[in-house]
Amino acid sequence: MNDSLKILEDQVKIASYDPGGMLAVIEDFPRKLEEAFRIGRDFRIPSGWGRSIKQIVFAGVGGSAIGADVIVGYTQRQISCPVMVNRGYTLPQFVGPETLLVVSSYSGNTEETISSYKDGKEKKAMVIAISSGGEVEKMAKTYGDPHIKIPAGFPPRMAIEFLVIPGLLLFDQLGLIKLSAADFAEAVSVVRRLRNSMNPAVTSGNEAKELAVFLHGKYPLFYSAMDHFEALALRWRGQVEENAKVLATHHVLPEMNHNEIMGWENQTAQLEFFAPVFLRDAEEHPRVRVRMKITQELIRKRGVLFREVYSEGDSLLARIFSLIYKADYMSFYLAVLCGANPIENKSIDYFKKQLADEKD
Repeated sequence: MNDSLKILEDQVKIASYDPGGMLAVIEDFPRKLEEAFRIGRDFRIPSGWGRSIKQIVFAGVGGSAIGADVIVGYTQRQISCPVMVNRGYTLPQFVGPETLLVVSSYSGNTEETISSYKDGKEKKAMVIAISSGGEVEKMAKTYGDPHIKIPAGFPPRMAIEFLVIPGLLLFDQLGLIKLSAADFAEAVSVVRRLRNSMNPAVTSGNEAKELAVFLHGKYPLFYSAMDHFEALALRWRGQVEENAKVLATHHVLPEMNHNEIMGWENQTAQLEFFAPVFLRDAEEHPRVRVRMKITQELIRKRGVLFREVYSEGDSLLARIFSLIYKADYMSFYLAVLCGANPIENKSIDYFKKQLADEKD
């Protein structure tokens, strides 16, 4: 047995690398999904509110923005108006009275998002806020804007269900999409099944452990189809970076075939350190499927091993959350192999403190 895999078979050792309880948060994912659904279902916008929406902008960064990215990917074939995610201090000039601005900040205290909230009010956008509290909740109360309150106490990246499901149910309530209760039930069922197959007690055929071993000591590159799954490639990258403290990159097809594929030609000295992972889906565009095959052939010719990870489930919602959950488990096990505390984010905490000390 591979020495790295032996480490992941030792539950005592796994626990020793997880003093903050990240594994418990990951294993609680199905319950949090159901709670997120209840929060979104119980939220009600004011009567007649939001009927003049012509475009939608999410304001958020980090884990909060990833939730918005997932919503954009999920709804792209249903929604008839433009939707974008804004990750800065200011909003695009087109934002105005016919714009729905969804202010998304898990903590409620993210300075970029607060700045965008103020900018949106100046531009007279319609605003709905999502947070666990903080300044965003206070601003919503002051302005009289609808506010979706989500539970506090999780690392923002581990609250993605609370930043996706209420947003989708909001769109459903506005008549912009249809979110099927059956699709949601399947998503919960799929992640429960995955928990049974990826938890630390599973010592054979544990996909998340095997992926972590493959990535250990390497430079991960995550590739996905653009349609629906671009946010997932970014999510895998972010989870590896935040949980395992390992640099990674991501790209999407077909765009990757027009630029990054050339970067594989002149990297001879670095090839042994690269670890490509292709995030696959049964409903990929047929031409993207062909592109995946050719891309893998080119990488194989360079002598580089790669892995494929398939989404699971029938509905798009289930397939999206299956890949989100696989990334959570995989990045946790990779953190263990790297000797990293998966719940800590010391560099981000340091950066925020330094930023606060540099107030204008």
